[in-house]
Amino acid sequence: MRTRRVVVTGTGAATSLGLTGKELWDGLLEGRSGIKKIQAFDPVGFPCELAGEVPDYKIRNYVPKSHRKATKLMSRDIEISVIAADDAVKNSGLVTKAIDPENSTITATRTAISFGAGLISCDLEEMAQSVEKSVTDGEFDIQKWGTDGLQSLTPLWLLKYLPNMLPCHIGIIHDIQGPSNTITCGEVAGHIAIAEAAEMIARNDADIALGGGGEAKVNPVVMIRQCLHNRTATDSNDSPEKACRPFDANADGSVFGEAAGVVVMEELEFAKARKAAIAAEIVGSASSNSLNTDFAHLEEDGEGLQIAIRKALEEANIQPDQIDLVVPTGTGIVADDKAEAAALKAVFGSSLSSIHVWPIKGMVSHTGAAAGAIDVIAAIGAIMHQKIGPVKNVESAADRGLNIATEPVDKEINYALCCGYSFGGQTAALVIKRYKEDA
Repeated sequence: MRTRRVVVTGTGAATSLGLTGKELWDGLLEGRSGIKKIQAFDPVGFPCELAGEVPDYKIRNYVPKSHRKATKLMSRDIEISVIAADDAVKNSGLVTKAIDPENSTITATRTAISFGAGLISCDLEEMAQSVEKSVTDGEFDIQKWGTDGLQSLTPLWLLKYLPNMLPCHIGIIHDIQGPSNTITCGEVAGHIAIAEAAEMIARNDADIALGGGGEAKVNPVVMIRQCLHNRTATDSNDSPEKACRPFDANADGSVFGEAAGVVVMEELEFAKARKAAIAAEIVGSASSNSLNTDFAHLEEDGEGLQIAIRKALEEANIQPDQIDLVVPTGTGIVADDKAEAAALKAVFGSSLSSIHVWPIKGMVSHTGAAAGAIDVIAAIGAIMHQKIGPVKNVESAADRGLNIATEPVDKEINYALCCGYSFGGQTAALVIKRYKEDA
């Protein structure tokens, strides 16, 4: 049992549905899709020409003047994470150095950050000249890369592509001097990072912690990799909004994209002392691994995911039938959706019929290291508003055992579960509770 209770006081997001957490929630509630034909590069010739892309922005508008020179060393992953953090901090009511340098309300050394990051792909235009100088007899020459190619790059170019730079920039901007951690566990990095941020508070290493994840997958190299692994939807290039169909009988793959999500958490008494608006409480988390030798997919019964869910429920000290909402991974990849459904059936049994299952990737796409954070923000929104948005693109459910609503639902939600798995075999789960003053 946790000795220090951890509550959520703010959320922020940058997704294909908008540049704020509010726009994310409104879009999800409306059942609106942010998936469109790729704009970042010409996708002609790609089996899947679609992605969930973050709307246009100017990063200078999201950082203080003192940090604007550093934006030259921000990859897109970093930029959208900075935007989400700005939104989350403002939403929480906290005042950091970025908001008002003279009147900060945080103690920097008691403020922490834990952040999920993915494989940050290099800007191909930035790399082109250096690669061109590294060719010998028509082939890339690593020796020549070291002597000639690197000379075309700024000495600090690597700082754009290190995964720890996401929380590093956020930490510098908001003057976070407490514990900092970067989680690189693929598609569950966001889940695990939020869980670790909550633990930082629970074990008294911090009073405030930011947890989340960010990743920008709209890059030719990343996208072609997903296509080559046969993970992408290929039959809906002319109807983007219908492309990603989690748990649908006619699903043919996922759609990938970019996003960042940040959750601000505080120790309960600390939050109450400053009269913060409390959105929810983090009460349980766990992670595990798929046991499939083909680690890119879940086992047929989703045993590794079962383990993470059961352990998270155990830490939350609740029974499976107390869960009211599940926000699953729900990729639209048929074999994995089937395995995830099997895992949920194994854990929840007959009670699953009364638990709403709300996959959201049909609206926001699969955003890698950000996916878990976006799922958690959706669950928090559902708890706050006691409402669940519609599931997009489930016209014929592949599994009749899942309670999937295609229209908005008003429902009493006391506990929500977010669960996920990565294409590398990691699994994770988080239990979020409706906050009550006397509970």
